[in-house]
Amino acid sequence: MSASRVGRASLAKAKVPVPRAGSRIPAKKPGSQSQPALLKRTNPHLVNLKTEPPASTSASSRVSPKSLAFFGVGVLLVGIYSGSLYATYKQEVKEARTLQVPDDVSDRYNDTATVYDSEVDMSERLMRMGKRRKELIKLAHGDVLEISCGTGRNMEYYEFGQRRGIDEKGRAKIYGCRTVTFIDLSPQMVDIARQKFEQLYPNYEKNGRSLAAAVLFRVEDAKDVQPVGLSSEKNGTAPIPPSRPYFDTIVQTMGICSMPDPIATLRHLGTITEPQNGRILLLEHGRSYYDWLNRILDNLAPAHADKHGCWWNRDIGEIVRQSGLEVVEEKRWHLGTTWRYVLRVKGEAEGK
Repeated sequence: MSASRVGRASLAKAKVPVPRAGSRIPAKKPGSQSQPALLKRTNPHLVNLKTEPPASTSASSRVSPKSLAFFGVGVLLVGIYSGSLYATYKQEVKEARTLQVPDDVSDRYNDTATVYDSEVDMSERLMRMGKRRKELIKLAHGDVLEISCGTGRNMEYYEFGQRRGIDEKGRAKIYGCRTVTFIDLSPQMVDIARQKFEQLYPNYEKNGRSLAAAVLFRVEDAKDVQPVGLSSEKNGTAPIPPSRPYFDTIVQTMGICSMPDPIATLRHLGTITEPQNGRILLLEHGRSYYDWLNRILDNLAPAHADKHGCWWNRDIGEIVRQSGLEVVEEKRWHLGTTWRYVLRVKGEAEGK
């Protein structure tokens, strides 16, 4: 059979009309929907099989060599910096283990007083410690004692002078400070605190008339402090006998770390705090919630104490517990290393 006959036979089976020689293929009328019949395929799975071009990769999904280079350099720099920090840490730990540092390191502040504010400014800003200090000092009222006053970093937050107001329960309450006594063991720190106060209140008179509150600065150890009268004369030579042997509020911020015996000091403060409504306000730094961070604090504690006069790995909660004072409020921040306490004399009912 010839090839042409084979082709015609196949078309006949497919029922496709085969034009004869010399015949014309009828033209498709406009609007006609008829479709030419498709050849029947041997494999039914190959019906309407279309070959699609491969999807092109969009330009946005490609990473440029320049970006890869910057990323690689960044990873390299982070690795170098991390390695440098670790090497420095290991070296400091090694040196710290050889140091013989006494428990009482408070004398270091005599040397660091002039640069203390500049050394802690950045870290306190990053940790928002100014807000924490302000919230704590807002609670101070009546006759106030601030121990370990340092360079007077709480000075701007005090309300000097008293006023009547209403508390959150709708009860009458007296706000503000009648007297404020600032003490510190370092004469250099007390001098800077006094200068800072004079800059904040340049027209202040020593008898307290301009602020409606008396303010006193003393160089004294917190474990020995006692309530004393403030001067009624401008030269400060005529003390007023205290009307009662208590302070309404005792404030300490970042001071427990430098005390040789913080438990005994807190116990003493309890004896000079007004027993009914008096409060002891603490804002301290110490051990963390986490063991890995505590190990770092422990390893570097001797070197830090020797340089800065601060044992930063003390367990503030345990110190408070052993002091015998009653916890009214406790809060912690910064992985648990910043502690805030409101304390009162244990066993005394709050005044109505």
